[in-house]
Amino acid sequence: MKQLNLLKLAAAISLLIALLGCGRSDESGRHYDVRGVVRGISPDRTILDIQHEDIPNFMPSMTMPFLTRDQNEIADLKLGDAISFQVTVSKSDFWIDRVKKIAREDVDVRDPKPTSTLDNQSSRLKEGDAIPAFSLTDQNGKHITTDTFRGQPFVLTFVFTRCAIPNFCPRMTSNFSELQDLIKAAGDSVAKTRLLSITLDPVFDTPEVLKQYGASSNEDSDVWAFATGDPKQVDALTEAFSVYRKTESGTLSHGLATTLIDPNGKILKIWRGNAWTAPEVISEIRAQKF
Repeated sequence: MKQLNLLKLAAAISLLIALLGCGRSDESGRHYDVRGVVRGISPDRTILDIQHEDIPNFMPSMTMPFLTRDQNEIADLKLGDAISFQVTVSKSDFWIDRVKKIAREDVDVRDPKPTSTLDNQSSRLKEGDAIPAFSLTDQNGKHITTDTFRGQPFVLTFVFTRCAIPNFCPRMTSNFSELQDLIKAAGDSVAKTRLLSITLDPVFDTPEVLKQYGASSNEDSDVWAFATGDPKQVDALTEAFSVYRKTESGTLSHGLATTLIDPNGKILKIWRGNAWTAPEVISEIRAQKF
């Protein structure tokens, strides 16, 4: 119980810092004026990976994905462009707007060292591929592997318990909670579907921490597993699914990916970002007619 209270307190403090920084405030939330450099653009142009300057009392300089609400604002952006933008943080959401190109010399971030991306692009998992083998430990201390889910469809995502940005891990966990309810209420083949949330922070997120986190999310372990494991194992999975994950200035920056996998371990659908909904996933499962 004490551990659970400390976990909730840490999450509350993190969220409070995010919501009560020095940015401007109105009914829609807190607003922060930020500058950065575009390092990635999602295929649907709804998410920008931005290497941004320090955001005082909110977030240190890092590279992370940001959800955009007006695609017209970013229609002509390309990798390497310097931009100014506004970050808005509400109690349930987190997004950017007012995106404008600016001079590169006006942004105080260092360009990353050039690296070859050919291997990463060629090895990136795609729909139709087999899910790579994994060996993890769930919230109850049980060993789980790829074979644990053989014979039933399952949905996999990545989260971590200390993430306080509303539309990142909290939204993924909320979506999975809704998915769990829909699965349990289903009277057809959907009822066989299982859920797997893999932590991005395996050192902190022990099985005990995940169990507490799952309990606060109304998790039913017969349907929904939270998993941790050796950091190298987690690294291999995030790299395979091209989920950006890096600790910068003490903060874990990461991307989002959610995957539907068939009973034979084949990847059927990958949702990038946070725009998917639980009913959408259920419809996709039903369409497969398992």
